Amino acid sequence: MTFTKIQPPHISFFSNLLGEKYVLCDSENLDRCASDETEDLHYLPEVVLQPGLVEEVSAIMKYCNDQVIPVTPRGAGTGLSGGALPVFGGVVLDMKRFNKILHVDKRNFQVTTEPGVITQELQEHLKAEGLFYPPDPASKGSCFIGGNVSENSGGPRAVKYGVVKDYVLNLEVVLPNGEVIWTGANVLKNATGYNLTQLVVGSEGTLCIITRIVLRLIPAVKHDLLLLVPFRSAVQACEAVNAIFLAGYTPSALEFMERDALEWSMRFVQATGIHLPADIAAHLLIEVDGNHMEELCRDAEAISQIVQQYDIDEVLFADSHEQKQMLWTLRRKVGEAVKSNSIYKEEDTVVPRAELPELLQIIKSLGREFGFHSVCYGHAGDGNLHVNIVKDNMSDADWNEKLPQGIRRLFKEVVRMGGTISGEHGIGLVQRDYMDIAFNPVQMALMRQIKQLFDPKGILNPGKILTSL
Repeated sequence: MTFTKIQPPHISFFSNLLGEKYVLCDSENLDRCASDETEDLHYLPEVVLQPGLVEEVSAIMKYCNDQVIPVTPRGAGTGLSGGALPVFGGVVLDMKRFNKILHVDKRNFQVTTEPGVITQELQEHLKAEGLFYPPDPASKGSCFIGGNVSENSGGPRAVKYGVVKDYVLNLEVVLPNGEVIWTGANVLKNATGYNLTQLVVGSEGTLCIITRIVLRLIPAVKHDLLLLVPFRSAVQACEAVNAIFLAGYTPSALEFMERDALEWSMRFVQATGIHLPADIAAHLLIEVDGNHMEELCRDAEAISQIVQQYDIDEVLFADSHEQKQMLWTLRRKVGEAVKSNSIYKEEDTVVPRAELPELLQIIKSLGREFGFHSVCYGHAGDGNLHVNIVKDNMSDADWNEKLPQGIRRLFKEVVRMGGTISGEHGIGLVQRDYMDIAFNPVQMALMRQIKQLFDPKGILNPGKILTSL
């Protein structure tokens, strides 16, 4: 691709549009927007723009489209697939000023929000109104709701409540040529034409810029119970996941943590309240929620009886709000803990839930064959296993040349089992070279045609998902 480099006349246009305060060319801001949470990748933009109005986004996109300047949209920068990296330089469109919750419609269980609102702040605002927006990625305390929509994020409670796509009703978006449209309608059912809303959800900022989001909500639940179950076999822990569902129970969260994942997280947050015997290989963190505590107690006790058929240690029932918070902090901090230990790559595999034990065995077998150490954890209840491959003592040559062969083998096995190569982190930059495993040439051609229709000059988040138009 050939793009136009940023020149002084471009900076003048942006400054006249936004004001110099929101046109950032200093090294600190360029460096801030050169990376996200994906490995140790670093791509410097030429300028960072911070619009605050949809009209400003529209003018920026029209100008950049005319000038063939690449534009990379950016939320909070918490992504794990390189989706916010400006690999071709150009403009980073920093959406942090789009940070208002615009309207809570309690009568219709809906909220209209701008994309720069932090997910947890949105959830807490809604909870105070007796409303519940369930998707809760691990980075919910810092990630933006717009980034969640762009990646179709999930989180622990997806197993019961679904992922972001299940809550998005309508989107206001700016197309690459600057046109502003709404993609749908603020209704629960919509069989009117092609579903543009769901096309945009998960498109990783490659088709348009999201400026407003309408989400459906549900009533807030009153109670939850949390169990931590230690297993002496990681494979048995995976087997127990499906046994719980086959017995007729649907937890609100069902998380898997290999021993290293929990141990490293405990060390990272300096937690001391969990006993971790030497023979424990993995844990399941199981939550049930609802409005009637008696029913939850019965469900928790029944689930405890189900896991007793496996080789486990004593089940921990979190008996206070503080203990629940501590357990969830340990789970949510695993990714950061792994990153603090070593250079790493994170693969976001997902398979049908019953195939999880086989997936774990394949991962460990490939690790022995290709010489890598993996730390596995994730949303076992929906078959979504995060595979953190740590560099440790691998040579640079093996890391750069041999490991990608192992990852390709892993993804082929995942697809063979009926799964796919990303459950919630997206494709972005780091997984795009593996798309041929999940899709055949006809499917890939259709995706390129969709990208071409929305963005014929290829200026919007270039280099992501597809290797070329």
